[in-house]
Amino acid sequence: MLDKYSQADEEAQIDMTPMLDVVFIMLIFFIVTSSFVRETGVDVSRPSADTAVSTDSGSVQIGITSRNEIWIDKREVDPRAVRANVEKALAENPGAAVVIVADEGSNTSTLIKVMDQARLAGAENVSVAAKNGN
Repeated sequence: MLDKYSQADEEAQIDMTPMLDVVFIMLIFFIVTSSFVRETGVDVSRPSADTAVSTDSGSVQIGITSRNEIWIDKREVDPRAVRANVEKALAENPGAAVVIVADEGSNTSTLIKVMDQARLAGAENVSVAAKNGN
Protein backbone atom coordinates (compact mmCIF):
# COMPACT_ATOMS: atom_id res chain seq x y z
CA MET A 1 0.00 0.00 0.00
CA LEU A 2 1.25 3.47 -0.94
CA ASP A 3 1.31 6.15 1.66
CA LYS A 4 0.39 9.74 0.89
CA TYR A 5 4.01 11.02 1.00
CA SER A 6 5.39 8.80 -1.77
CA GLN A 7 2.43 9.65 -4.01
CA ALA A 8 2.99 13.41 -3.49
CA ASP A 9 6.68 13.07 -4.47
CA GLU A 10 5.75 11.51 -7.81
CA GLU A 11 3.42 14.41 -8.66
CA ALA A 12 5.81 17.23 -7.67
CA GLN A 13 6.37 19.72 -10.47
CA ILE A 14 8.08 23.08 -10.82
CA ASP A 15 5.71 25.99 -11.37
CA MET A 16 7.06 28.08 -14.28
CA THR A 17 4.49 30.88 -13.99
CA PRO A 18 6.60 33.26 -11.83
CA MET A 19 9.58 32.89 -14.16
CA LEU A 20 7.44 33.64 -17.21
CA ASP A 21 6.02 36.69 -15.45
CA VAL A 22 9.52 38.01 -14.85
CA VAL A 23 10.54 37.37 -18.45
CA PHE A 24 7.51 39.22 -19.81
CA ILE A 25 8.06 42.14 -17.44
CA MET A 26 11.69 42.40 -18.60
CA LEU A 27 10.58 42.26 -22.24
CA ILE A 28 8.07 45.06 -21.69
CA PHE A 29 10.74 47.11 -19.89
CA PHE A 30 13.19 46.82 -22.80
CA ILE A 31 10.54 47.66 -25.39
CA VAL A 32 9.38 50.73 -23.50
CA THR A 33 12.86 52.08 -22.76
CA SER A 34 14.37 51.49 -26.19
CA SER A 35 14.51 54.35 -28.66
CA PHE A 36 13.92 53.77 -32.31
CA VAL A 37 15.80 55.59 -35.03
CA ARG A 38 13.56 57.22 -37.58
CA GLU A 39 15.14 57.27 -40.98
CA THR A 40 14.27 59.60 -43.82
CA GLY A 41 13.15 56.71 -46.02
CA VAL A 42 15.24 57.60 -49.04
CA ASP A 43 18.88 56.99 -50.03
CA VAL A 44 20.78 60.24 -50.34
CA SER A 45 24.30 60.93 -51.56
CA ARG A 46 25.53 63.38 -48.93
CA PRO A 47 28.21 65.95 -49.72
CA SER A 48 31.47 65.65 -47.80
CA ALA A 49 32.87 68.17 -45.34
CA ASP A 50 36.13 68.22 -43.41
CA THR A 51 34.36 69.62 -40.34
CA ALA A 52 31.57 67.01 -40.24
CA VAL A 53 30.84 65.57 -36.80
CA SER A 54 28.55 62.73 -35.79
CA THR A 55 25.36 63.40 -33.84
CA ASP A 56 23.15 61.31 -31.61
CA SER A 57 20.37 59.23 -33.10
CA GLY A 58 17.60 61.02 -31.19
CA SER A 59 16.89 63.51 -33.93
CA VAL A 60 14.24 64.31 -36.52
CA GLN A 61 15.61 63.50 -39.97
CA ILE A 62 14.40 65.12 -43.17
CA GLY A 63 15.66 63.84 -46.52
CA ILE A 64 15.95 65.83 -49.75
CA THR A 65 16.61 63.83 -52.92
CA SER A 66 18.44 64.96 -56.03
CA ARG A 67 14.99 65.63 -57.61
CA ASN A 68 14.17 67.96 -54.66
CA GLU A 69 11.64 65.56 -53.13
CA ILE A 70 11.27 65.93 -49.36
CA TRP A 71 10.97 62.75 -47.27
CA ILE A 72 10.11 62.38 -43.57
CA ASP A 73 9.50 59.00 -41.89
CA LYS A 74 9.70 57.02 -45.14
CA ARG A 75 7.05 59.07 -46.94
CA GLU A 76 7.21 61.94 -49.36
CA VAL A 77 6.06 65.25 -47.92
CA ASP A 78 4.92 68.45 -49.62
CA PRO A 79 7.17 71.44 -48.77
CA ARG A 80 4.20 73.19 -47.15
CA ALA A 81 3.66 70.20 -44.81
CA VAL A 82 7.22 70.13 -43.46
CA ARG A 83 6.37 72.49 -40.60
CA ALA A 84 3.43 70.38 -39.40
CA ASN A 85 5.47 67.16 -39.57
CA VAL A 86 8.36 68.69 -37.65
CA GLU A 87 5.96 70.10 -35.02
CA LYS A 88 4.47 66.63 -34.60
CA ALA A 89 7.91 65.02 -34.28
CA LEU A 90 9.04 67.65 -31.77
CA ALA A 91 5.88 67.09 -29.74
CA GLU A 92 6.79 63.39 -29.50
CA ASN A 93 10.46 64.13 -28.73
CA PRO A 94 10.86 67.64 -27.23
CA GLY A 95 14.25 69.25 -27.68
CA ALA A 96 15.28 66.92 -30.50
CA ALA A 97 17.61 68.22 -33.17
CA VAL A 98 16.46 68.44 -36.78
CA VAL A 99 18.94 66.96 -39.26
CA ILE A 100 18.42 67.65 -42.95
CA VAL A 101 19.99 64.97 -45.13
CA ALA A 102 20.22 66.69 -48.51
CA ASP A 103 21.55 65.05 -51.65
CA GLU A 104 24.50 66.88 -53.16
CA GLY A 105 22.47 67.26 -56.37
CA SER A 106 19.53 68.98 -54.66
CA ASN A 107 18.80 72.69 -54.98
CA THR A 108 19.88 75.07 -52.27
CA SER A 109 16.48 76.77 -52.42
CA THR A 110 14.77 73.54 -51.36
CA LEU A 111 17.23 73.15 -48.50
CA ILE A 112 16.60 76.73 -47.32
CA LYS A 113 12.81 76.23 -47.49
CA VAL A 114 13.06 73.08 -45.37
CA MET A 115 15.37 74.81 -42.86
CA ASP A 116 12.94 77.74 -42.57
CA GLN A 117 9.96 75.43 -42.02
CA ALA A 118 11.87 73.47 -39.37
CA ARG A 119 12.76 76.66 -37.50
CA LEU A 120 9.19 77.94 -37.77
CA ALA A 121 8.07 74.63 -36.25
CA GLY A 122 10.10 75.45 -33.15
CA ALA A 123 13.29 73.48 -33.77
CA GLU A 124 16.19 75.14 -31.98
CA ASN A 125 18.94 72.98 -33.45
CA VAL A 126 18.74 72.55 -37.25
CA SER A 127 21.74 71.10 -39.08
CA VAL A 128 22.64 69.69 -42.47
CA ALA A 129 24.12 66.19 -42.68
CA ALA A 130 27.42 65.62 -44.45
CA LYS A 131 29.89 62.78 -44.63
CA ASN A 132 33.35 63.28 -43.21
CA GLY A 133 35.76 64.37 -45.95
CA ASN A 134 38.86 62.87 -44.29
